[in-house]
Amino acid sequence: MEIIISRHAKRRGKLYGISENVIIDILSEMELTDGHQEFIKVVAGYKYPWKIVVHVSSGKATVITTYPLKKGRKK
Repeated sequence: MEIIISRHAKRRGKLYGISENVIIDILSEMELTDGHQEFIKVVAGYKYPWKIVVHVSSGKATVITTYPLKKGRKK
């Protein structure tokens, strides 16, 4: 499956220090179905879990946005 990272997702990744390669690795391990999907994933080396929003259609997965999920998370 082809994974495309949108311009918005690239900018959010740069802002929060999230690597595109890590996002691609996370999505390549998951079973994606057609439609709009949201994932919350804990990634080693980061303080907060990430939220990744993806839209899948015609064998292409487009990453809409990604950001650290800070709201409502207390340790």
